[in-house]
Amino acid sequence: MTPESSQRVVPMLTYEHGAAAMDWLIQAFGFTEGTRLLGDAGRLLHGEVLARGSRIMLADGPDGYQSPATLRERYGPAQQWLDVPWIVNGVLVYVPDLDGHARRAAQAGAVILSGIEEGPPGRRYRAADVEGQRWYFFEELPATS
Repeated sequence: MTPESSQRVVPMLTYEHGAAAMDWLIQAFGFTEGTRLLGDAGRLLHGEVLARGSRIMLADGPDGYQSPATLRERYGPAQQWLDVPWIVNGVLVYVPDLDGHARRAAQAGAVILSGIEEGPPGRRYRAADVEGQRWYFFEELPATS
């Protein structure tokens, strides 16, 4: 597969319930749907959401896959390392309206791991999605000429 834009790195995330997670990401984080390929029983074989033109790939995991949220519930060590607000593994996304984005995410049920922070390296907040995947949102700076 060759990128259609200047994007050269494409995050790929696995979910227990990929199609539902894809719907939630669109609602909560304002992504747009790119591709949705469903298999038997509605399993998400391949999905893509777009964050301002940049692609993020999603799919259902294999049988027995456990999301970060499930691991947190079932295993003590996972609970311990998921108690920190930092992005243990995740995706960084630049958004034009950080305050509005954070409100929308919280209203949709995102777990806000850290409120909006000011200062270097920029305005940002951290959130976990419906299955515990971690996202780092930075305010996009206006272009300078």
